[in-house]
Amino acid sequence: MSQPEDRLYTKTHEWIMIEGDKATVGITDFAQKELTDIVFVELPEVGRRVGQGEAVAVVESVKTASDVYSPLSGEISEVNSNLSDQPELINRDPYGKAWIFKIEIDGRVNRDDFLDAAAYKDITQGGDGN
Repeated sequence: MSQPEDRLYTKTHEWIMIEGDKATVGITDFAQKELTDIVFVELPEVGRRVGQGEAVAVVESVKTASDVYSPLSGEISEVNSNLSDQPELINRDPYGKAWIFKIEIDGRVNRDDFLDAAAYKDITQGGDGN
């Protein structure tokens, strides 16, 4: 699965789709493949204020557990409650129905802090991303 071009990516394997002063966040196809079969998602609390780079959620698989980091500072405005009953959605549709949370962004977004789809593909295929 290729990375959608309409998103930004982090080196910790989150994707971000920014729409005005809000952003939707999930984990990438690469991340879900590394985790294998996802069995549980611990969602952040709506209304929680988070800083950029802060661990806000946990995705557990049959193999391991992995933190999900907020790529932006702001307030969690919505969580994908479907993941509570269907965590495997992340394996099936990481860029669609399996978003994890939405955040109201504090301040400006510096797009240079993130990777575009081509740069993310480079780091997940053995490049260094630089």
